[in-house]
Amino acid sequence: MRHSGHDEPWRAWHAALSGPRMHHAWMLAGKRGIGKLDFALAAARELVAEDGFPQPKGDHPDILLLEHLPANAEEEKKKAEGKEWQPKRNISIDQIREMQHRLVTRPTLGNRRAVIISPADDLEKGGANALLKSLEEPPQGTFFLLVTHRPGRLLPTIRSRCRVLRFGEARADEVEAYLAREAPTADPAERALAASAAGGSPGAALEFLSHDLAPLHLLMQRILAEGDESFVLRGELANAIGQRPARERQLAAIELARAVIAQEMRRASLARIPAIVSAHGDINRLAAQAPTYNFDPALLVMEIGSLLASAAQPREPAHG
Repeated sequence: MRHSGHDEPWRAWHAALSGPRMHHAWMLAGKRGIGKLDFALAAARELVAEDGFPQPKGDHPDILLLEHLPANAEEEKKKAEGKEWQPKRNISIDQIREMQHRLVTRPTLGNRRAVIISPADDLEKGGANALLKSLEEPPQGTFFLLVTHRPGRLLPTIRSRCRVLRFGEARADEVEAYLAREAPTADPAERALAASAAGGSPGAALEFLSHDLAPLHLLMQRILAEGDESFVLRGELANAIGQRPARERQLAAIELARAVIAQEMRRASLARIPAIVSAHGDINRLAAQAPTYNFDPALLVMEIGSLLASAAQPREPAHG
């Protein structure tokens, strides 16, 4: 998806492509769900395309994509059948080593090869260290594109070897147009709510619809507006997410909480900003841990609720 938030990354990428020497490692940084992987795939095709070498329309032999694999054989079967499947929590060192083994050979069609890792945030520690070796001594004609939602999770030594492309948020009308294409049967009012709640992330908006996050969104807003001294709203939040939610639904709920607090920060009074900033930082840390930690869903949603309550609008003191 190309939107206004991608104009500057495309300008920088095309300028580098036409320059005398293309940098070998790129970090694509920005909010989760705004189209960084789509950009990486399109940019990689531009990179490996050369005059005189016909380019395939489908999978390209000189574009290697490393992403989460299915969690086990059963999930692999579900993926093959086109069903929803559970991914592994990390991109493993074995995946990096397999990629490095491929790099020993020459590119298949031309003189360039692209390696995309999405998201590089989720590399195992050993995998990150192994990748660093390839970034330090890149094979001739090999270029790396690291998609990252949280650049701070990458090793400083990896970040220092990458040129950064930063991606901005999509406008609400762009998100709505995306939803109209990707979820045409959804109620228009629900699409509008998803676009508003997603904080400029088309992917988050689609998750909002697919995971039915509207009830969670309403409760999160109520906690921010009313507080939750009696813990009643937090209990309702736990009921709304369900007893055994899929990990993807848990991650989507965390992203929604981040967006709700970020929106609150834009309209809050100065007196409330410190509490909101603190809660936002804690939810960011929770979001960084969630993909790899095995959180109890009930405790996770109560923690989200408590962080929202800590940033709530102060109640007016009673007079009597």
